[in-house]
Amino acid sequence: MREALDKALNQLVEESLRMLSLVRQMTQEATEALVEGDRAKAEEVISRDKEVDALELKIENQAIAVIARHQPVASDLRLIFTIIKALTDLERSGDYAVHVAEDALFLSQEPPLKRYVTLPEMGRRLLAMMDILGKAVAERDAELARQVLAMDDQVDGLYEEVTRELVTYMMEDPRTLTKALTLMRVARSYERLGDHLENIAERVIYWLTGEVYKAPEDVD
Repeated sequence: MREALDKALNQLVEESLRMLSLVRQMTQEATEALVEGDRAKAEEVISRDKEVDALELKIENQAIAVIARHQPVASDLRLIFTIIKALTDLERSGDYAVHVAEDALFLSQEPPLKRYVTLPEMGRRLLAMMDILGKAVAERDAELARQVLAMDDQVDGLYEEVTRELVTYMMEDPRTLTKALTLMRVARSYERLGDHLENIAERVIYWLTGEVYKAPEDVD
C-alpha cells in the first residue's frame, strides 16, 4: 500500500516539474522573441498556453485520485495540497509568459525604443528562479526554495528600475508613449511571474518543513 502511494506521489512531483519546465521554456522563448523581434518564436509561445492548461487539469485530477484511492498521512497530504495550490501559480506564470510574447509580437513591427538590457535580465533572473525551484523540489531542499524568495526581491528591483527609465522616456518624448507603455507591461508581466514563483517557493518550504514562511501573496 505504501509503495503504491509513494509511486503515485512521485508521479505527481514529476508531472509538476514537467509543467515547471514547460513554463520555463515559454519564458525563455518569450524573452528571446522580445529581444530578437522573432514573431515565429512569440507565436510558438502563445500556442503552448493550451498545453500548460491541459497539464494543470491532468495533474489536478491525478492529485484527487491519489487522495481517493490511497490513505495519505499528514506529510503526504501536505505534498498533495502543495502541488494542487502550486498548479494555479504555474498556470498563471505561463499566462504571463504568453503576455510577454503577445507584447513582443506588437513591438516587432517597429524598431525598438532602445536596446533591451534590463528586461532580458529580468527574464534571466526568472529562469534562474525556476531552475533553483525545480532543484529544490527534486532534491527536497528547503534552503534552495528560500533562495528563490531572495531572488524575487532582485526581480522587483529591476522592475522598479525599468519603470523609472521608461517614464523618463515618455516625459522627454511623447512619441515614445505607445512603445514605452508596452514595455512597462512586459516588465509588469515579468514582475508578476516572479510573484507566482515566490508563492510556489513558500509552499515548497511549507511542504518540506511545515513552516509557514508567510501568507502567499494574492496575485492574479
